[in-house]
Amino acid sequence: MARRNRDDWTEIALRALAEGGLGAVAIEPLAARAGATKGSVYHHFPNREALLRATVERWEREHTEKVIELVESEGTPQDKLRTLFTLVLDTTRKGSVEMALQAGAGNEVIAPVLERVTKKRIGYVTELFVRLGFDRDHARKRALIAFSLYLGQAQMWVSLPGLVEPVLDEAVQVLTAR
Repeated sequence: MARRNRDDWTEIALRALAEGGLGAVAIEPLAARAGATKGSVYHHFPNREALLRATVERWEREHTEKVIELVESEGTPQDKLRTLFTLVLDTTRKGSVEMALQAGAGNEVIAPVLERVTKKRIGYVTELFVRLGFDRDHARKRALIAFSLYLGQAQMWVSLPGLVEPVLDEAVQVLTAR
């Protein structure tokens, strides 16, 4: 039996979250799924809440902080927006975790992380639109529309995967038009 570390368990929990929602992140089924004992999980996390917290914090790092770092490596604000939209709109097929977290927004562990991530994402996109020359009020409105588009695409990939087409070029064109 392979030894599992904290990262292994948060990866397993992320997959379970994507496939079965918040209820699927439970120690005994995760251990069984991984062919491990509950003790292996408890060695790294004192309880389910700690595992869930570490899992959503990992999601925050990988799907917000690392994405922003990658986007910031681009040149112009237009290039940054296009790269951001490419990353999030073309990969929304992996939006199951996002949708599971949205569905669990009332959970005491998920709620603060989801709020922090949403504020950070909208704030970052607002800044990109400001750098494109939009005043702050219009930049924020466009950022909210962009974030709503992302969530809508993610939800549709989950619930109606055969009916959704990527709208990357159209989204960039509409959101950056004056």
